[in-house]
Amino acid sequence: MADEQSHAKQTDVYKHYDRRYYDQVMARIEHERVRFINLEFIDVVGMAKCVTIPVEQFTNCLTHGKWFDGSSIEGFARVAESDMYLFPDLSTFAILPDKIRSSASSDPHRVEESVGGDIVARVICDVRTPDGESFDGDPRAILRQTLELAREMGYNYRVAPELEFFLLRFEEDGPKPLPHDRRGYFDLSTDLASIVRSQMVYALHKMDINIEASHHEVADGQHELDFEIADALQIADSLMTAKYVLKTVAAQHNLYATFLPKPFYGVNGSGLHIHQQLIKISTGANAFLNSQADYALSEEGRWFIAGQLAHASSICAILAPLVNSYKRLVGGYEAPVVINWGRINRQALIRVPRLSSDPNNSMRIELRCSDPSCNPYLALAVMLRAGLDGIQRKLSLPAAMDENLFLHDEGDRLRPRAPMLPATLGEALAALREDPLVRDTLGDTIYEGFLDAKGIEWTEYREQVHPWEVQRYLSVY
Repeated sequence: MADEQSHAKQTDVYKHYDRRYYDQVMARIEHERVRFINLEFIDVVGMAKCVTIPVEQFTNCLTHGKWFDGSSIEGFARVAESDMYLFPDLSTFAILPDKIRSSASSDPHRVEESVGGDIVARVICDVRTPDGESFDGDPRAILRQTLELAREMGYNYRVAPELEFFLLRFEEDGPKPLPHDRRGYFDLSTDLASIVRSQMVYALHKMDINIEASHHEVADGQHELDFEIADALQIADSLMTAKYVLKTVAAQHNLYATFLPKPFYGVNGSGLHIHQQLIKISTGANAFLNSQADYALSEEGRWFIAGQLAHASSICAILAPLVNSYKRLVGGYEAPVVINWGRINRQALIRVPRLSSDPNNSMRIELRCSDPSCNPYLALAVMLRAGLDGIQRKLSLPAAMDENLFLHDEGDRLRPRAPMLPATLGEALAALREDPLVRDTLGDTIYEGFLDAKGIEWTEYREQVHPWEVQRYLSVY
């Protein structure tokens, strides 16, 4: 009788999941002696969330989902529709490296060591309604829908982000880089920060997240991890995981890893430059590549860039979602301020890097205004939809601006040769409200939830009196 019940339960699970994935995951749980499983998802503003269950509850979760109260999470669901269910995506199953697990507490930045040596796994979940339908407020579902639109047009969307961050130590006078972590771009070092960065790469590798390269960045205490190019949904999942893994590894060395775009005045901020490819499903060829054309860009590549430029102002709030994000998007620090494109211009919004000896794999379009505080699912969704809109409408691409704008004087830089990116979160939110394509991409639930949350954030900032104002004006007026 017990065997019959077990077989029936397995058959029921197979209705919802690929049998191969299910068998592999269950075998690994048994082999690794997993005791707890973190069910991870993400809210509208990009904060990782987690519900932890004992492994004995996992099969039931696969069949029926795990209930949670969506109304308790910012911008996620209204009280009237608070019942939500988490359904694991078994392709994302991974064992957390020793001493790393995301906390199920209400603090999304808090991480803890696993208790008593118990093995903990994580799986990223899709959010569904009580009727079993995909919840329209789930950022992961929004990216899935946009990727499906690309597939209907004959493309797979692949991306490779460059994740920048600062490693800091809290001292009496505030957070500071390590005393010896004062290297420059690509500088070789053997100090603690370099060791910590290597441990971060190893921890991510243990979770099947492939890092192509890591190095020191321009500012003191600033570092970068370059992800290997992969399917956009896989990369969004990896970025969500990487943030808490990096924070945890740093904490084990009494350090703090911050993804704040501009933590310090007068130095470069942290971006999330995203390299993009469209791959033709029918042939496997890179849709952006035409080796005989200028910049080796195909017509589709030119239309794609034109689409992202056309919607740049309206998607900026999604890609750079904090008040602090716009302290990074200023002249003089290799961050974009103008809506333009080029190859050798380090302040270009979009760059087309030179090809390597493997043109099909190396042809990429790099978007540079996004930063690591963004919700990766929403960011990739609006980026892709903007580019596809350019292809659908065959938008004309303006001439490239290849000169290094930051070498020109301020007056020349601000001449009206190209429109400017939003200068504040307030400007970015206003542009977002004016673009129906962004609303259509995000859906009403996420669109309204995001605007509400960020509108409150911008109002709170505007109402504050900041130390600079007091220092600058009090003795004068």
